[in-house]
Amino acid sequence: MKKIVLLFLLISSSTFGQQKLDKLLNKWNNKNVPYMSVETLAMPETNAILLDAREENEFKVSHIKEAIFVGYDDFKINETLKKLPEDKNTKIVVYCSLGIRSEKIADKLIREGYTNVYNLYGGIFEWKNADFQVIDTLGNATEKVHTFNENWSKWLKKGEKVY
Repeated sequence: MKKIVLLFLLISSSTFGQQKLDKLLNKWNNKNVPYMSVETLAMPETNAILLDAREENEFKVSHIKEAIFVGYDDFKINETLKKLPEDKNTKIVVYCSLGIRSEKIADKLIREGYTNVYNLYGGIFEWKNADFQVIDTLGNATEKVHTFNENWSKWLKKGEKVY
């Protein structure tokens, strides 16, 4: 009986956390870019180009392996387009901390004609919360994740928070 109650509590807290994240993303996002889950991105057959839409200091603390830094505040669409294949059907996944800044960057790619662009649901926080690996600038696995600021850090449940 204790195991059933514990399982129920774990599922309930996970669902509640997802509902709260849904509410946050619905508040800040326009929903004009489809989401991709971290579980889908982690599947080998997903085969997507990853773009990190956080600031350089965040990227340097950690990022998802093979992600290309594009930034947010100083994002330059022409510089980013040079890093992408000419094939506008290429699968591209943009992420940031939670999925707010990345939606804006992904939308700019769609406006440039890219047709297979996704926003990573929950961003690098959700990636790390699901126990997927992040790496530092030397390519080494790390537990550190830049949480943008103290307020946003509440969304990172696993790993070491860096401000």
